[in-house]
Formats: sequence, structure tokens, C-alpha cells
Amino acid sequence: MTADNAVKTVLEGEISYCKFLSANDAGATGGHQSGILVSKSALPIMFDASVLNEHISKREAVITWQDDFRTQSCFTWYASKNELRITRLGRNFPYLRPDMTGALFVFVKRGHEDYCGYMLETEDEINSFLDAFGMTPADTNRLIEIAPQIHENLAIENFISALDVDFPDSFMMSASARSISSKVYDRDEYITANPDAKLLEWTRIEYALFRALEHARYGGIIRRGFSSTDEFIQMANQVLNRRKARAWKSLEHHLAALFDANGLKYSAQARTEGNKRPDFLFPSESAYHDEAFPPDRIIMLAAKTTCKDRWRQILNEADRLKGRTKYLCTLQPGISSEQLGEMEAEHVQLVVPREYITAYPPEKRADIWTLKRFIDYVRETES
Repeated sequence: MTADNAVKTVLEGEISYCKFLSANDAGATGGHQSGILVSKSALPIMFDASVLNEHISKREAVITWQDDFRTQSCFTWYASKNELRITRLGRNFPYLRPDMTGALFVFVKRGHEDYCGYMLETEDEINSFLDAFGMTPADTNRLIEIAPQIHENLAIENFISALDVDFPDSFMMSASARSISSKVYDRDEYITANPDAKLLEWTRIEYALFRALEHARYGGIIRRGFSSTDEFIQMANQVLNRRKARAWKSLEHHLAALFDANGLKYSAQARTEGNKRPDFLFPSESAYHDEAFPPDRIIMLAAKTTCKDRWRQILNEADRLKGRTKYLCTLQPGISSEQLGEMEAEHVQLVVPREYITAYPPEKRADIWTLKRFIDYVRETES
């Protein structure tokens, strides 16, 4: 479908514009208008800002059209008319004819000398294109603004289509979510400046990625239905177990990425006494087992997506730190004052993304650490 190709090109391009062809554009008025009149808002697609100081400016460019033919066209800026035109489309150009009045012209800059043009003729194609970008006809004749969510959805679709396995492991899922975050939102400075926000962004994208993958893998099976209750239960258990396994490792993977980016020294899943394996030991497993290394410079962090009933599991994960503060990072938004009091009595310091702290009892909020505060504390201790 031409509209689908146009949407894909816009999403992959640098900057785009669209408008409905007027009667003058399409030649329906019998006049002699030259080419396609384009709004001044599209100036960044064709020229740099210096052209505004010139009376008339022209620039040649090759445009690839939807049926894979090309035109050696010309962009023209008229200062006196304050307008832009695309001309030299050729005598046999198939899209400027009277019955094309009202067609949607989509123009995309893919690179400095790389342009694409589409003419969407049918109502279905026009609506499909506008709906893809949340636009109405009133939003045309200007540059196309693409919401980050649209780029995110495309990146998720591309990830799923490129997979050669049904479900990648949790490490790959988490890494892919971080890659999509970096590509779509371009806020990598948050990794050090605002790790609390970055952790939540990575977690949200990974969840969206996982749900989209579930739909791709199981959607058809669910729509077809099940031949028996046993078959349904088997499928449900498979889905739920995979969800639990992903959530359990997801937080750990994202925290490790934040610690790496912030230059912290640590061991993940280090062995302490027996088979005990705390999620993170700072600065290292070897330091923990070195009796000469000061215990006040050893930090243990547990990572639990939810911890309302499981926080006590961390109390015996590092005997050498008995009686010292142990840190627990969770994504659970809210725990009762009574449980927080129990944690405090057991020397457990809760670490929560800043956005979630307001979900905790007001009288306890000041005692909860943000992830940024924890990272700064570890850095100070290591230095």
C-alpha cells in the first residue's frame, strides 16, 4: 500500500512535509502555475535559512517518486511572494492532472541530496497516512511532527521482525529496550544526571517491547481459541512464567547498565557465604572476601521488582555486613509505614526511583533514597 510506504519513509527520513493538492497545483483551473506550491514552513527541507536574504534562489534536486521513477526537479524560493515551489517535474509527470485535486502530497528529505515524494489519491490511503501520525486535514500544509511514541512503536516492530528466535533471553530484551530508548528519545545524559528517570524509561520500553512480542507470538493462537481447558492452562502458564522471569532479571540488567555508565565498580551475583548471591556487591566480590578490606567500604544492593513480602530475603545474603546497612532497590510504588519501620529496624535502606517516592507514606518519604543518591554514595565510598 502506497500509504504504508509513505509512513515508513517519513519515519526514516530527516524531515517531512505534506499538503493537499490544490486545483492550481493539479492544473484544474486551466492556469499556468509552475509545479507544486509549498508552504514556507517547508523551507528547512529545501534550503538553509540564509536563502531568506535572497530575492530568488533555485536549487536542483533529484526526487524519487512512489513508483520508483525520478525527476530532476528544481526548488525555487521567491522572496517577493514569500513562497516555495517544486518545479521541473516533466511533461509526462503522472500526478499533476485535474482529477488529482485533493490528493495528499507527501514530501520527505532523507539526506542532503536525497528526496522522496508520494501522492496519495484514495480516501483510505489518505486517512491511513494521517492516522499514523495523529493528524487531521487541518494539520497539513506544514512540516510533519512525529511523536516519539510513533518512533518507539516502529523501533519495536523492527526489533520483532528481525528476530530469529521466538523469545530472546532477558539480557537481550533489556539491552534492546535501552537501545530503543537511546535512538528514540536521545536523553543519554539522563544516565548520569537523572538515573531515576532513565531506569523508569528503560523499564517502560522493555515492558512495551515484551507485550508487543507476546502479541506477535501468541495473538494468532489466542484468536483461534483452544481445543481444551488443559491446552489453555498450559499456554497461560507458559506466558505467566516467562513474564515473571523477565521482570525478575529486567531490573537487575538495567541497574547494571546504569552502574557501568556511571563508572562504578561492582560484582553482580557475587558469591558470599555458601550459595548466597546478593544481586550487587560494591566494589567487588574479591573485596568482600578480603578480610583486610574495610567492611565499611563494602556495599550490598538487592534488586527486587516488588518487595512487600520478600524484603527479608536479603538480610542473610552477606554475613560480613551483619548489623550494617543493606540497600534494596525496588520498583514497587508504595509500602506501608509499618513495613518501612520493620525495614529500618533491620538496617535495610530502601532505594526507589524518585517519581515513586510520593506513593509512600508522607512521614517516611524523607528516609527513602533515590537511585541518584545511591549512585553518588557508592561513588563517594569508592573514591
